[in-house]
Amino acid sequence: MEIRTATESDLPGVLEIHADAVARSTAIWTDEPPTLDGRRTWLTSHQEARCTAIVAVEGDLVVGYGSYGPFHAKDGYRHTCENSVYVRPGHQGAGIGRALLTELIERASHDDLHVMVALIEAGNEASARLHRSLGFDDAGVLREVGTKFGRWLDLRYMTRPLG
Repeated sequence: MEIRTATESDLPGVLEIHADAVARSTAIWTDEPPTLDGRRTWLTSHQEARCTAIVAVEGDLVVGYGSYGPFHAKDGYRHTCENSVYVRPGHQGAGIGRALLTELIERASHDDLHVMVALIEAGNEASARLHRSLGFDDAGVLREVGTKFGRWLDLRYMTRPLG
């Protein structure tokens, strides 16, 4: 497996993973199917300063992707970033998510960011365990702030100092 900066040619694979997460999980709180143009906009926005988009590939197959970008638009949050990590169905549990998140932490530290934030659906214990194992601490839960599949969802905040 190789982890590298995402490119335009990776977007069909990223789209497949993203579309599956939208359709089958509560990890992404939208019901709208993603598009290739939307993933292209995502990639462009993560090619700016203090942002990144990466992929994990095995041969020609994108098996996971991750990114970090601004946590909030207001200037006072400029030293804080938010991460996202997704792994292709059938490839979870093989260390891909850990490798992607480890790389994101390393890159964010080199970007002189101060804190990385993870926003995780509160029932997603696998993601919370992964983040805890890499130094993230629980920072609170917002109750019933999202909805998907006809139910209310809680949002767990986790933070990790960088540097």
